[in-house]
Amino acid sequence: MVLHCNEAFVTLAAPQLEILVEFYTDLLGIQPLKLIPHRYAEFQLPSLKLGIFQPKSTQISEFNSLGKTGMSLCLEVPNLEAAIAHLDVLGYLPPGEIMTASHGREIYAYDPIGNRLILYEIRDNFSSQ
Repeated sequence: MVLHCNEAFVTLAAPQLEILVEFYTDLLGIQPLKLIPHRYAEFQLPSLKLGIFQPKSTQISEFNSLGKTGMSLCLEVPNLEAAIAHLDVLGYLPPGEIMTASHGREIYAYDPIGNRLILYEIRDNFSSQ
């Protein structure tokens, strides 16, 4: 048996929902497609839905992580330096340096509650390899 899936999306738990909604609105330059105040927001990206929800008070401990998780929100950008400058304007300058990976250049950044973002710029000749 296999799991047949019609759609997939990523959600982030945010005890203070409004902080993340404002951050992603400013970062992405778009308004949430769906917005239920104090409960849920959903952004439609080119190939992904990003949902942000506020856990019920009885569920908050389920989302308190004692360490970093392995999940990252990866965003391909056309100009890495411009993306870094935009994060700086928002007050979330990436703490590290630009790295070179097999696919191109990337940098790690973090949203207001510490979720890791990987902003990356594809190397021109990557698609031809």
